[in-house]
Amino acid sequence: MSDFYNSSRRKFLKQAGLLASLPILGSAKGFSAEKTDKNLSVRVLTCNIRVDLPEDSAKGLGWQHRREACLQVIKNQKADLIGFQEVLKNQFLDLKRELSDYFAFGFDGPEMDRFKEGYHGIAKNPILFSKKRFELITAGGYWLSETPLIAGSISWGSARARNCSWVRLLDKKTKREIRLINLHLDHVSNEAKLGQIKLVLAESAQYEADFPQIMTGDFNNGYAAGLYPEIIDAGWKDTYVLSNGDAKPEGTTNAFRPDDSERNARAKKIDFIFVKGPLTANKSHIIKDLWKGVVPSDHWFLSADVLYT
Repeated sequence: MSDFYNSSRRKFLKQAGLLASLPILGSAKGFSAEKTDKNLSVRVLTCNIRVDLPEDSAKGLGWQHRREACLQVIKNQKADLIGFQEVLKNQFLDLKRELSDYFAFGFDGPEMDRFKEGYHGIAKNPILFSKKRFELITAGGYWLSETPLIAGSISWGSARARNCSWVRLLDKKTKREIRLINLHLDHVSNEAKLGQIKLVLAESAQYEADFPQIMTGDFNNGYAAGLYPEIIDAGWKDTYVLSNGDAKPEGTTNAFRPDDSERNARAKKIDFIFVKGPLTANKSHIIKDLWKGVVPSDHWFLSADVLYT
């Protein structure tokens, strides 16, 4: 591992005050049952649901217009783990109420910044996991900046504050532990995206190589040089590539115009599900479902069936 990761890990731990309070980072093998089905898959979704904006509502594209479609498309996937992005508090409460079979984590304070409304209004990246499938062991979050414990902190020229949520779970079916990290990187600055993902990679590198980890999110970046190779070089695997090969994927953004063929041809896949450790994937697809003709978000959701190896 590069000097950056080693130094960043030490820096992160020092800033976060975690040297004496980290969860036990032992090998996941110690938690394996004598008999487990290695082919038993975990269905993972990443869902950018689009923040609830007044200007969208004025166009008939607001959360109140899309809420049913968004929830029904998600329910139909029967996922085990879901990483959400662009979630305001009212949307989080809707997700908790309507997806009651899931435990919801990741919308705790302090809040984002002085803005209380609009796009700046405390958008976060919560995680929902199946209560039937998983038991919560521990969980946390941090801000994607040089001061990760300072709420709303901004570094590297990021357009707005960004944050990351994570959960560490016991899979009741396999008796193995698994960790999900969920994030949303900056949408403007390449320097900010790189600084933010390096922080996440350094934090996740604390776990041993055989500890199963999943990373979901809106990376605001495609396959171009820079961000994506950084993730792969750190030992993460792209579930979409594992499942579909190297053929150019369709884009995951739609601007609420799914029938715009010209725009679709330009759209990039910027939503990803990565795995690290003893995990692979045998199926991954971009979910282009509508509900009663309504587009659930300006992003298509992404699924992956993840398997233990």
